[in-house]
Amino acid sequence: STLEPSLYTVKAVFILDNDGNRLLSKYYDKELYPSMKEQKNFEKNVFNKTHKADTDEIAFVEGMTIVYKCSIDLFFYVVGSSQENELMLMAVLNCLFESLGQILRKNVERRCLLDNMDGVFLVVDEIIDGGVILESDPQQVIQKVNYRVRHLQSRTVSTVWMNTDSDMSTILEDTDDYRKL
Repeated sequence: STLEPSLYTVKAVFILDNDGNRLLSKYYDKELYPSMKEQKNFEKNVFNKTHKADTDEIAFVEGMTIVYKCSIDLFFYVVGSSQENELMLMAVLNCLFESLGQILRKNVERRCLLDNMDGVFLVVDEIIDGGVILESDPQQVIQKVNYRVRHLQSRTVSTVWMNTDSDMSTILEDTDDYRKL
């Protein structure tokens, strides 16, 4: 029997350090590994089968297709179903890695990743939404992340400005009240 094609290509994305500890994980299929314990066990199993590889690889673990890449002290994983196209998953992995390389200024290592975790989550969210691949071009991802950051900063600045205006009017009202005394 053939399976119906689906846009829900990615089941999970996670980044582990060189000891197999979770730094980031997003699971898009709620039924796959519903509890934190099951997710961590899966990640440990995947790490144990893949951490000795020196190159980008494809693995099949627990009936899942996994593409992965290692860099200095990090391991990047993209997980799909057993029927998923490895090239699609690899495109997501490469986009993630190259986008992070640009954001982290080619310093893709644990400490730098942890220091910039908000940007890392933005990158992942621009590439994948609910398991659907949105983008596979790192330049487009960086442009979208920069737009979102500028938009958030402008909202923060306008909120501060609005609060300053209301505080200023309160100060002026208080000053008028003081002059009346």
